[in-house]
Amino acid sequence: MSLNNSSNVFLDSVPSNTSRFQVNVINENHESSAAVADNTDPPHYEETSFGDEAQNRFRISFRPGNQEHYDNFLQHGESAKTDASFHAYDSHTNTYYLQTFGRNTVDAVPKIEYYRNTGSISGPKVSRPSLLEIHEQLAKNVAVAPGSADRVANRDGMPRGEQAENEGEEEKDGAVKFGWVKGVLVRCMLNIWGVMLFIRLSWIVGEAGIGLGVLIILLSTMVTSITGLSTSAIATNGFVRGGGAYYLISRSLGPEFGGSIGLIFAFANAVAVAMYVVGFAETVVDLLKESDSMMVDPTNDIRIIGSITVVILLGISVAGMEWEAKAQVILLIILLIAIANFFIGTVIPSNSEKKSRGFFNYQASIFAENFGPSFTKGEGFFSVFAIFFPAATGILAGANISGDLEDPQDAIPRGTMLAIFITTVAYLGVAICVGACVVRDATGNMNDTSISGMNCNGSAACGLGYDFSRCRHEPCQYGLMNNFQVMSMVSGFGPLITAGIFSATLSSALASLVSAPKVFQALCKDNIYKALQFFAKGYGKNNEPLRGYMLTFVIAMAFILIAELNTIAPIISNFFLASYALINFSCFHASYAKSPGWRPAYGIYNMWVSLFGAVLCCAVMFVINWWAAVITYVIEFFLYIYVTYKKPDVNWGSSTQALSYVSALDNALELTTVEDHVKNFRPQCIVLTGGPMTRPALLDITYAFTKNSGLCICCEVFVGPRKLCVKEMNSGMAKKQAWLIKNKIKAFYAAVAADCFRDGVRSLLQASGLGRMKPNTLVIGYKRNWRKGPLTEIENYVGIIHDAFDFEIGVVIVRIGQGFDISQVLQVQDELEKLEQERLALEATLKDNECEEGSGGIRGLFKKAGKLNITKPTLKKESSINTIQSMHVGEFNQKLVEASTQFKKKQGKGTIDVWWLFDDGGLTLLIPYILTLRKKWKDCKLRIYVGGKVNRIEEEKIAMASLLSKFRIKFADIHIIGDTSVKPNKESWKVFEEMIEPYRLHESRKDLTTAEKLKRETPWKITDAELEAVKEKSYRQVRLNELLQEHSRAANLIVLSLPVARKGSISDWLYMAWLEILTKNLPPVLLVRGNHKNVLTFYS
Repeated sequence: MSLNNSSNVFLDSVPSNTSRFQVNVINENHESSAAVADNTDPPHYEETSFGDEAQNRFRISFRPGNQEHYDNFLQHGESAKTDASFHAYDSHTNTYYLQTFGRNTVDAVPKIEYYRNTGSISGPKVSRPSLLEIHEQLAKNVAVAPGSADRVANRDGMPRGEQAENEGEEEKDGAVKFGWVKGVLVRCMLNIWGVMLFIRLSWIVGEAGIGLGVLIILLSTMVTSITGLSTSAIATNGFVRGGGAYYLISRSLGPEFGGSIGLIFAFANAVAVAMYVVGFAETVVDLLKESDSMMVDPTNDIRIIGSITVVILLGISVAGMEWEAKAQVILLIILLIAIANFFIGTVIPSNSEKKSRGFFNYQASIFAENFGPSFTKGEGFFSVFAIFFPAATGILAGANISGDLEDPQDAIPRGTMLAIFITTVAYLGVAICVGACVVRDATGNMNDTSISGMNCNGSAACGLGYDFSRCRHEPCQYGLMNNFQVMSMVSGFGPLITAGIFSATLSSALASLVSAPKVFQALCKDNIYKALQFFAKGYGKNNEPLRGYMLTFVIAMAFILIAELNTIAPIISNFFLASYALINFSCFHASYAKSPGWRPAYGIYNMWVSLFGAVLCCAVMFVINWWAAVITYVIEFFLYIYVTYKKPDVNWGSSTQALSYVSALDNALELTTVEDHVKNFRPQCIVLTGGPMTRPALLDITYAFTKNSGLCICCEVFVGPRKLCVKEMNSGMAKKQAWLIKNKIKAFYAAVAADCFRDGVRSLLQASGLGRMKPNTLVIGYKRNWRKGPLTEIENYVGIIHDAFDFEIGVVIVRIGQGFDISQVLQVQDELEKLEQERLALEATLKDNECEEGSGGIRGLFKKAGKLNITKPTLKKESSINTIQSMHVGEFNQKLVEASTQFKKKQGKGTIDVWWLFDDGGLTLLIPYILTLRKKWKDCKLRIYVGGKVNRIEEEKIAMASLLSKFRIKFADIHIIGDTSVKPNKESWKVFEEMIEPYRLHESRKDLTTAEKLKRETPWKITDAELEAVKEKSYRQVRLNELLQEHSRAANLIVLSLPVARKGSISDWLYMAWLEILTKNLPPVLLVRGNHKNVLTFYS
């Protein structure tokens, strides 16, 4: 078939001088065509208006007489409202079409709808014209039915699964979506300003001093800022769905990393709920102590109050995101008032009571005294850092609800980075102010005043009129080191600080209580852990993970029972640091992979800074708590191995895939710079299997000596009309490669379309492979039906062998008794499976109808049966059974199936007989040696058979044994065959003569003229002259079969030197007769001939 490229195939409807960027709407009929043809006006150019017509994205200029047709359309942003029959590339219906670039073309202009995913909530996915539609002849391949645009709008043309997915999304159109302030900034600030701000920051300043305290804050901020930059880069590299950190990591590094860290991150958020609630409960218990209203004891009171609090928070969360968001805003207002109240309190003059408790307003002496560290017993810089770091771990609170954000790509970077900046300034301000106002130790006794001139060991309080020196010998209750409620004391109005503590702890707990189920739900939806699929279900318009909420509640309650904030904090630190490390590594990895798809809109990041952040996170994990870090890594490694083993069926285009490609490409290029060496030779095979599932035995025996060591390419040649062949080839490529993967065969599938089989194989031999990874061995099955096949098939088959030798490629021909092709068996199996499916469907339908009561009755049953074509499957079944019977699927097919799996089974104790008759470089010996290294063949011993002289059998045996020992190839025995040149017996020779008789010319029995005529008419036949010239070789093939029958009939496998037919001297039919007589009535045989270049060496 040839493509008609004449000029009248595509007719221009407008003059050639039309503007390239003019868009015309044409009424496709004779009148309009004539009008356009008569029109000779030059094209009209109009400037784009940004004034009153700003709602129009572009302006369209009209040819005279066409403007009224455009009145049917109204431009709104990216799309146009059309009538039901309009389509972007509808040029063959009796309606309007859009003429682009002054030409009637099927090609569509770029539109966002072509690039959406199927489940996009922002609009339907539309399929652009296929390459086939715009490449093939227009009249035959493009026929857009009326109403196509309407179908796109209603998604009638979509696959049912895709339509259902979109409908599922649209059912939640009423879902609450947040902007960057309410969705990210507020949440991050509230989650970062946690319990540490009010009840631990003063203690941290007391222990580490102002200098190291500021350093601790900045170090924590450095970790979170780098992570924030990495998060921003990943979040702006494409549309972000729900799942927060898990979604970002999994889509960047793949399901293995994402699945392992997602579980840990969700668990960390659940435990964080407990940490914040315990902080809240501690504050309440302190208030109860002051009023002497304890319920049981401090520890149990914390547990009771914590349990009640987490129940209330669960109720708010379950009520929905709207209520949770409103609560967050109220809590933020309270928190900001509390922080402002603290700063105001620092400038309000202190009274005697506050001075006795260590607060003296801003004093340079106190600032100087508190600037350096004063660690108590058991504390140090990193232990204090471990206590503080959770105060900075709320940076992902906004990202964790990414599915509930209006524009995650804009909201996450802006809100997260601004929240880090604001909270860091607040932490630094509070730390410096409290360190400059409050001394480390104070008694709280207003009578502990100092007398002027009294020596107080240089204490700053002494200079301010108070003597707290006894705190060095006995514990005191006040000061930075002892009182966790310092900020309440300093503030202008103490209850506001208490309200701030409640706000900070409850908001952080609420944010974590929302984050954990959202992340966990996204993890479960991806079905990476099948056992957790139960928690994927969402409820309501916001798809709330109610089951996840309950699980988070249970985990939080368990950790609340610990009731010790200092015990929980290091565990949280390690879990969050592990998540941060992977986020940073994801950003680095995506940049390092250099994938064209890595194009983050947020450009303020650096791959090496991200890598430094990942390393820093890992280092800090061990510094904070080495055993917790080890446990975290062990859990993560275990989950990674589990997910890798399960191999979830997902493809997210991860940077791991991109880096694998880059590494493979670099390695392939590096290989090209290294010369081949005989020590590194390995069989790299092209296997002519056709579809790999149709000749499994041929693939199995080849894979046995290429597995984990050499290249294996399963090749198929499609012969016939190019268009049909290419279509069939392209449609089956992925399926056949998937079959190889499913059957755990490390091989590639390649196919070509060609005019004849030999041309296709020739193309494969020349073009397959890459660089040094090119095939050096051709593996084909023996053609059992050569005596019945057409002449062209025999010529192609033998021609392939000649072509391989021409390209200096070794050849392996495999012969087994039943043959390799099981395509007919597969076809029967497919038919039986379809029949079984139809039978089950029919039974289910009949069962449903039997259960129906009321309307319809027996008439309804027959009506429904008619719709289901119940009689049609029955006919199909009968015809299929007849087909099966005609194929004689009984015993023959059973033997064929068994033969097709014979190389999959473990070979019992036996031998591999190697008839190394001709030196081909060692391939005939190397292949069986590799086979003995495989698990299935390891019980088979090598027996070596070589030709030799009768009078030198022992000497040649010793020489061969010496050669094999130098090659370091183990063997069970060596046989020297000295009678290969002896004539075969008459019965064997007679069988050979009968075999070639139909293909002989017998020109010697005819006159010269007749003989010459026969030669011209049948040049493929075997002439008497040819047969006489190679009579000795023919004798040898027949004799070798006799020897093989004698020595190797019981072998598991025979590996035999392949005889070479000299081109132009040996006819194809004679060569096939040689192969037939040589391998007749034998166990599986491998006929091997290398390219006569060394593949074995005894040099080191």
